[in-house]
Amino acid sequence: MSHEDELTALPLSFAQERLWFLDQLIPGSAAYTIFDAVRLRGPLDLEALRRSISELVRRHEVLRSTFPSVSGQPVQVVQPPAPLEIPLTDLRSFPPERQQAELDRALAAEAARPLSLTSAPLLRAFLYRLADEEHVLTLAVHHIAFDAWSDGVLRSELSALYAAYRRGELCSLPEPALQFADYAVWQREWLTGDALARELDHWRAELENAPHLLHLPLDRPRPSVERFRGRQLAFELDAELAAAVRQLARSQGVTIFMTLLAAFQALLHRYSGQDSVLVGTPVANRGRVELEPLIGFFTNTLVMRADLTPATTGTELLQQVRDRSLAAFAHQNLPFERLVEELAPTRETSHQPVFQVMFALQNAAPGGLRLDGLEASPISVERDTTMFDLLLHVDEQPAGLYPLFQYNSDLFDEATVVRMAGHYRTLLAALAADPGRLIDSVDLRTEGERAEIEGWNRTAKAFGPSAAHPAHVLIHQQAKRTPDAVALRFRGLALTYRELDLRSNRLAHRLRRLGVGPDYPVAICMERSLELVVAILGVLKAGGAYVPLDPDYPAQRIAYMVSDAAPQVILCQDALVDRLPEHDAQVVCLNGEDPNEALLPDSLPEVTVDPCNLAYVIYTSGSTGRPKGVMVDHAGLTNRLLWLQDDYRLTPSDRLMQKTPFSFDVSVWEFLWPLMVGSTMVLAEPGGHTDPAYIAGLVEQESITTIHFVPSMLEAFLEEPDLERRCASLRRARRIVGVTSA
Repeated sequence: MSHEDELTALPLSFAQERLWFLDQLIPGSAAYTIFDAVRLRGPLDLEALRRSISELVRRHEVLRSTFPSVSGQPVQVVQPPAPLEIPLTDLRSFPPERQQAELDRALAAEAARPLSLTSAPLLRAFLYRLADEEHVLTLAVHHIAFDAWSDGVLRSELSALYAAYRRGELCSLPEPALQFADYAVWQREWLTGDALARELDHWRAELENAPHLLHLPLDRPRPSVERFRGRQLAFELDAELAAAVRQLARSQGVTIFMTLLAAFQALLHRYSGQDSVLVGTPVANRGRVELEPLIGFFTNTLVMRADLTPATTGTELLQQVRDRSLAAFAHQNLPFERLVEELAPTRETSHQPVFQVMFALQNAAPGGLRLDGLEASPISVERDTTMFDLLLHVDEQPAGLYPLFQYNSDLFDEATVVRMAGHYRTLLAALAADPGRLIDSVDLRTEGERAEIEGWNRTAKAFGPSAAHPAHVLIHQQAKRTPDAVALRFRGLALTYRELDLRSNRLAHRLRRLGVGPDYPVAICMERSLELVVAILGVLKAGGAYVPLDPDYPAQRIAYMVSDAAPQVILCQDALVDRLPEHDAQVVCLNGEDPNEALLPDSLPEVTVDPCNLAYVIYTSGSTGRPKGVMVDHAGLTNRLLWLQDDYRLTPSDRLMQKTPFSFDVSVWEFLWPLMVGSTMVLAEPGGHTDPAYIAGLVEQESITTIHFVPSMLEAFLEEPDLERRCASLRRARRIVGVTSA
């Protein structure tokens, strides 16, 4: 029989049981280690300190308990008292400039060292000597035996014990009348029958249909198994805002806790877009006076729900939080672990059940450690662990409110949490200024963010006289400057700028005779060809707005677009007329040279086109419903083309490949940008844009200098086989436009 078998096996409390299972899931984690460090200045009595901590562990059985598994179920076994050793590390040999760095390293390592649930005691002490009369004491204790209230008990008793032993006296502290194990037994016996039914009935009704996962926008995907990696971010609520929050609470008849929680729930609602938000909050759970002097894990967690709609005001939310908080505190005896068992959510290793975000308010004056004859001051040691996605802890002091975010660093970047803190301040200030306003109407942006966004939007740029002209006029002007330069190349054929200008002018006059003018939609159903470019320019020069109909689209989609855009003229090719749906429009076929074309004027039509008139209408994919016609005016088109030229600087010696289907918006600048500056446009074969080998060959054959790729197309281009040749082809194109990743 083992030593533990000889001792009495006792049940765990419900909260202890949850931590035990988490320890089995992720053994060796320091996530549930509570760590504290304090600097001691003065003559330290090491023996008195050792006896004090040993006596503390003797008095509180939970600190010398182990938690083995018996038949697969955890039990707690109280181990016999034993003297506690306090290891001492002497840092006096380090020079002052290195001593602090060495101490920081040692404290971080000690804080990250886990405690084993199978070895007693569950409290670990360590000393660092910095000078003859300067030491740092660290205490680490497992959460399964300790909570925030216990910290006050430990400090008070340790102070009394040290003072007595230092004077050579016996401590007068009374023996505890109860031990934590007594509470665990009582909890399991009490939580049955009618008492359990009353508690469960309340919480079942309160959490009915509530979502058990809060979908906050994360910086990274959630790991499949929680790793409890955390960081902290303290931020400020200035004195004026803290005073305004207190005044808001008084005016609404709520507490500071309720006010800060309501604002936090409102922020989570705005971030997640969820109408129901669940937040956990800890309660001391020491409703009986005999439990107050005990060390142990008594803390319970309550689930605070808030329901918000677009019509919810700040006043309504505060009253809702007040009512729900009071009801929750009236039913705080049901252990959270028992609630989880009742709700039976789908258990995931990637996140905590029921809620993933916590809120805690500390409004009790902290009881500092007072050791007789010593000056004690706390040392802040940032932990790199957290139990939740996000925890907002607010320390309420007479001088103000001091919030701190603890966040899961696997999910959030520090910059995101900094922004979140700013939004929380903004929301609090807005509610304090006008509690009757709609929660959803509050502008969360800070002054810094608004200024940054305004800076991003200050994109006005003077492009000179060109900005006053529509794109087709700029192309006409370029044709006058370089009439004999090659504008288009396709299948071994070429059009000079003069030929392109004359043909598109004649088509524009033809369209004018058919009634085309400003904001007049003209559909184009053509394959990539020289005639397609003539058609686009002809529509623009007639003052109309072209509507691309990809002949490879399904018949149903083409029919919908024709019905929706209602063009009175459709430009087409003979071979594609049969693909047109039933319509009332006039069809004009463009097939190479047209003998009647010479009868039309070859001058640019005199059409006044305002910047606000439509240049083209391109339909969306329809992936979110029916395709929608996106209308772009001449001002937007000209601005885009001039920006491209200002940024990428095409020259008349450049050759740009036109490969994007003209039903996609990228094709617009592929068609018009090179013609505006005198470059040569090389048109790919219809369908050729999907063939990396064809593109590589065309780059080589036509000495392409400029090509546009989206990331997926670039990846396909660089795939095997013949990667080396394709990369060489790509290098020959000295400018790659539009690649966002590679």
